[in-house]
Amino acid sequence: MRNILAKIKLAYVKLDREVMTLWFSLKHPDTPWYVKLLAMFVVAYALSPIDLIPDFIPVIGLLDDLIIILGSIWLLFRLVPNKVLEECRALADSYLQKKKKPISYFGLIVSTVWILIIYLIVKLLS
Repeated sequence: MRNILAKIKLAYVKLDREVMTLWFSLKHPDTPWYVKLLAMFVVAYALSPIDLIPDFIPVIGLLDDLIIILGSIWLLFRLVPNKVLEECRALADSYLQKKKKPISYFGLIVSTVWILIIYLIVKLLS
């Protein structure tokens, strides 16, 4: 069981680099528009503090992020041109070494919408 959990945590660390690569490919001028649109949703989900299953639930909390995000990343990386991916991976590595991450205004909007939805549901049920 510990071996499986260690593998999941390692994959989660690699996920951080891939999400940052997506972030930079989203801003790259040579990335097709449809890839940018899909990448925006993937990055917003990854940066959003709201998950389908909270991360503090052992194993399952991390698995939902891995399955959804890694599946989306796999698809997006096949749609982005190789030259763009190489440049964006270099930028992501540079940012992660500095521990400085870009600000996600889209993530803020998604979080605000989720908070509003939860507030309205609670208000309707009470």
